[in-house]
Amino acid sequence: MSECSHDCSSCSQDCASRVPEPAVPTADTKIKKIVGVLSGKGGVGKSMVSSLLAVELVEQGYSVGIMDADITGPSIPKMFGLNQQLYGDEQGIFPAVTTLGIKVVSINMMLENEDDAVLWRGPILGGLIKQFYTEVHWGELDYLIIDMPPGTSDVAISIIQQIPVDQFVMVTTPSKLVSMVVGKAINMAKQVNKPIAGLVENMAYVKCENCGHEMMIYRNDETEATAEKYELDLVAKLPIDPELANDADEGNIESYKAGLLKDLIEKLK
Repeated sequence: MSECSHDCSSCSQDCASRVPEPAVPTADTKIKKIVGVLSGKGGVGKSMVSSLLAVELVEQGYSVGIMDADITGPSIPKMFGLNQQLYGDEQGIFPAVTTLGIKVVSINMMLENEDDAVLWRGPILGGLIKQFYTEVHWGELDYLIIDMPPGTSDVAISIIQQIPVDQFVMVTTPSKLVSMVVGKAINMAKQVNKPIAGLVENMAYVKCENCGHEMMIYRNDETEATAEKYELDLVAKLPIDPELANDADEGNIESYKAGLLKDLIEKLK
């Protein structure tokens, strides 16, 4: 490879220095704030936090949309009980709308079967997520929540480069392993100068139904140390709650009314 001249217009190489053009939404889209829900790995509850955050924002009177950008592991439609296919017109795609009025776009509402595997490479995934922003009739929203893909892959980087994310929410669990990997996502956000509203600890404890005692799942909870290390606010500790798990499985996430993310919402205002 020849020496880089930093003139991308005359170069065909695909490298980290090449910054894509910012995405432009449809003419009828007016979004006040975009929030990315991120973690260093999958399986920690990003989609759960995204869904709960959307529900609590709507209950406070805000208009909200969710972009399910976890293309290979989409779960937002399932939690909201959305089964319909997306449709559109010549100008763009119309999002699905939940019972509470939350607008949702997900690859699972574009597949013939919800369990079909999405065997696409990074550039195609990144292109689809860009379309979720540029070709969807989001309308006027106070908040667009992006359920981010796990990790610090090229897909996540493409989202950050092309979509004007205002703030990130970091999701972790008490595990040492998860805290280490989440640190990578925190550093990625800092490297691109994106503020982090706070750290949400999922699966923090189990509450006894009889006495109310909160039992910690992990012997050594690493989350407070992670928050201190990276100078972040620990804004919520979410329990392992059978009611929440059942509501999510049954597509009734909007009926869960625990109000676990009030402190986070204050940070996002």
